[in-house]
Amino acid sequence: MAYRELVRRWHQGVLAADGGDWDTALDAFGGIPGPPARICFNMGCVHLLAGRPEAALRAFDDTVAKDSSLAVGFFQRGFVHLQLGRYEEALSDYHMAFSHLRKNPFIDYKQLGLRHILYAWEVLYSTAAAQCQLQQWQEARVTLDKAVVWRPEGRTAVLDLAFQQVQNHLLLEPMQVPLGEFFRPRKKEVEQLDSKDFLGKPKVISSIIPNDEYIGFEPLRPQKQGFYEPGAGALLDSESGYYRVLSHYYPEDSEKLAVRATSLVFVLARGADGWATVIHDGQKLRIPSSLLEPASKMDKWKISDGIPLPPAQVPPSRLHVKQKPESPEGENAPVNGAGAQMNSKIPVTCGDASPSTARPMVLQVCCECTVVLRASTVPALQDLRALLQERLGQQAQRGRLSYRNSDGKELGAVSGEEDLGRMWQQLTDGRLVLYCQDSESHSGRPVLYRMLAQYSYSAQGPGDLDFSKGDVLDVLSEVNEDWLEGHCNGKTGIFPKCFATHTSCGAALL
Repeated sequence: MAYRELVRRWHQGVLAADGGDWDTALDAFGGIPGPPARICFNMGCVHLLAGRPEAALRAFDDTVAKDSSLAVGFFQRGFVHLQLGRYEEALSDYHMAFSHLRKNPFIDYKQLGLRHILYAWEVLYSTAAAQCQLQQWQEARVTLDKAVVWRPEGRTAVLDLAFQQVQNHLLLEPMQVPLGEFFRPRKKEVEQLDSKDFLGKPKVISSIIPNDEYIGFEPLRPQKQGFYEPGAGALLDSESGYYRVLSHYYPEDSEKLAVRATSLVFVLARGADGWATVIHDGQKLRIPSSLLEPASKMDKWKISDGIPLPPAQVPPSRLHVKQKPESPEGENAPVNGAGAQMNSKIPVTCGDASPSTARPMVLQVCCECTVVLRASTVPALQDLRALLQERLGQQAQRGRLSYRNSDGKELGAVSGEEDLGRMWQQLTDGRLVLYCQDSESHSGRPVLYRMLAQYSYSAQGPGDLDFSKGDVLDVLSEVNEDWLEGHCNGKTGIFPKCFATHTSCGAALL
């Protein structure tokens, strides 16, 4: 029998015995082939509860036969022998129980599943009871003297009364394991009898088809620039791909429009019956093949249901000089540094270079000014702006003042006297660099719309706009289908269109 089934029947027998159903308990214990000593002990205890001492004796005989070192088994069998009037056998069992204690004051059977502690003095007390039945009064007094040596604290009253009974030649009542105590299986083993579903029911977590209920996974495959397309092994025929719908499609059994004209769908399969199985707006449906035409490369950029992948590390082909738009009022970049900067994008031909090698370049002109202040005459914020206005004009009066912290990581804005006080604390060797940035960062140019950066972009050339993932980009002009001109974090430049996506934020003049 498997150990799990043994534990199951063992537990059923204990539960039945606890409920007073002796026959069911014996059937459960007896259904275990070749029962171990603890099961036989339980059967003997159940027979005692049922008032069957002869059957209990047979069960305890099996107990000590299968475990000849089980002291509590000899102890219980000695009690049954006394009930049956077999005093010599009872005396022998008590001597065997005491010898198996191996000079220990007690044995705690809790680890084996029996909530009982067998004490040495209890075994000696029962031994004296058997000797009294054999009229061995002197031997009984000697045995009780031993019990006094092994007795624990607080048990002297019981032994004192026993001495008096033996002195008066009165019989002693033997001790036994308390009724209702059995060897029980471990709690953890009982809890593990019922099967548990650790994995749970499977569900779709990855599929080429939205809202698919297929149970399984599609193997990994290399990513490529553009929109997600199912792998070749997952497609049903070679004509699968993105298609454009030529006209409105209404299902035969419904007047509700299913697919609008010019919509983009993904075709899974095209059947010989003239119908195609497609994915549209997250749903799978059938549509006549005659209404479909292959989508162009540019159409794929407009697919809203696709999964965009990160752009390649190399941005699209850079602008040719002739493709660069001209700004109506010139392009003045925002002020950076201690003075003013001006960025002008102009075509430059170096030396005898041919026109084919001409590239757009950025010429930066930085104009600085130095204002000397005496430490004893630190000006207020308004006075400081007045001093800067003499050198920088109206820009110093309306511009945003900032300074670089001593750690050199970020700029601290100067918007009040408290900020000004912190600024003076950044003096290093009596010097401090103050930045004055024009608040009209776009130089009056309108913002066409805003985009959200999906990926970080590092400048690949002069005039490029650096930004990080999550930044909001103000688009000032559309250079071509691949490049846009925008403003972010106080800087203006061009950036690849595929690195950003449209956002719901409204346009604003900055």
